[in-house]
Amino acid sequence: MSSRRARSRVELDDDAVLLGHGYQPELARRMGGFGNFAISFSVICILAGGMTLFGYGMNTGGPAVMLWGWVGIGAMTLILGACLAEVTSAYPTSGGLYYMAHRLGGPRWAWVTGWLNLLGLLGAIAGIDYGCALFVGAFANLQWGLAPTPGTTFVIFAVILLLHGSLNAAGVRLVNVLNAISVWWQLFGVALIVGMLTLAPAEHQSASFVFGHFNNGTGFTSPVYVAALGCLLAAYTFCGYDASSHLSEETTQAQISAPLGIVRSIAWSWVAGFVLLAGMLFAVQDYAGTQATSTGVPPAQIFIDVLGTGVAKGLLLVIIGAQLFCGNAETAAASRMVYAFSRDGALPFSATWRRVSKRTSTPIPAVWLAVGVALLLAVPSLYSPTAYAAVTAINVIGITPAYAIPVFLRRRAGDTFRPGPWSLGAWSKPLGWISVVYVVVLTGVFCLPQARPVTIESFNYSIVALAAVLLLAWLTWLTRGKRHYKIPSLGSEAENIDLLRDVV
Repeated sequence: MSSRRARSRVELDDDAVLLGHGYQPELARRMGGFGNFAISFSVICILAGGMTLFGYGMNTGGPAVMLWGWVGIGAMTLILGACLAEVTSAYPTSGGLYYMAHRLGGPRWAWVTGWLNLLGLLGAIAGIDYGCALFVGAFANLQWGLAPTPGTTFVIFAVILLLHGSLNAAGVRLVNVLNAISVWWQLFGVALIVGMLTLAPAEHQSASFVFGHFNNGTGFTSPVYVAALGCLLAAYTFCGYDASSHLSEETTQAQISAPLGIVRSIAWSWVAGFVLLAGMLFAVQDYAGTQATSTGVPPAQIFIDVLGTGVAKGLLLVIIGAQLFCGNAETAAASRMVYAFSRDGALPFSATWRRVSKRTSTPIPAVWLAVGVALLLAVPSLYSPTAYAAVTAINVIGITPAYAIPVFLRRRAGDTFRPGPWSLGAWSKPLGWISVVYVVVLTGVFCLPQARPVTIESFNYSIVALAAVLLLAWLTWLTRGKRHYKIPSLGSEAENIDLLRDVV
């Protein structure tokens, strides 16, 4: 069989699987295994989450918790990701988590999972791009002496969203290329940052400081409690790997490529993130001064102290580039979730959001809806950083429980679950229950107070965000879901065989 015919046969098999799930193929399969890995790796983006939350980690446990928390949370995320990958292999659709939940648990499970996942993804776009805007503001402060304000930050944020909407509207081929560049940009960026900080003539911290120093600026006295809070740096960063699932309808050999994309993106981020955090911590010159930096971005102060302002600006551009790639990949994942949820009638005006461009085979209306909602989510930042923090908390508090629901339902289904070609085998049961317990505990930690005394400014609004999402899911189920939401019936084996014969 020629290579062209072999590729065609792969596409036919993918389309047959999708038809078997009841969906007519509409999106172009222009993404291979590396591209599928690249989108999740880009969304996790250690140069975004790890750097944006670096100051949080310094205050909440310090170096010891930052590094060992990264090791522990990374290991647990890898277990959870592997369990989710197993379910993804059986259900490789753009709907991702909610479609899995429907097949394994029914429409109500799917509805709650879908709204948690959707709002988590939209909150992630807002959080990633707003964080990028903050770094752009720090660069502008160093380069031109411009003091960032809420207004200027919001304008930068809006421009970034417009850029990401335009790039995604151009089609998945461009998104795939940008994600591939993103992988090497991140890996090169980590090597460049750590290499320059290591080789610089400035003094470096000792290994005992980097791996053992505990710092508590939270106001709480319990080191265990503070360590639990500090682990959230890693937990916040390790989000978004379900992007591989959402892009599965645009991936060849999706039943293998999508689960591998999930697992590999977590594993590579785990290793590279540890190297980045360790390199940054070894280079800290003045701990208190780094925390209180006038740039508002502690990593920028480390660069300035060790390498000077000129080089610091260059490294900030490397981080900003990675964050731009990250936000673009997150926009792609969120738009596919909007498209899939609309395809099943879950959103108001679903007929509009599910439209696919004939020219690019891309759900362009879904792209702009995702970008538009992210813009609205950031409007409170103009008036209150606390209010904006409450909105963006939807990201992690929504998406993390959504990861565990399909895993829990897969365990509850037992032997009735038919695994895809990528399976954990005998490890599925113990790892699945470990993952579910881990997410329950982690969700509880997400909702704990993070500073003392608890005031309006320091209050952790994650529990409010979670309650709001669940309330929204319940109300929309009563008003819309019961009447409009419906996934298609499974295609028969004969239909799949006929499809193959017709196209071959």
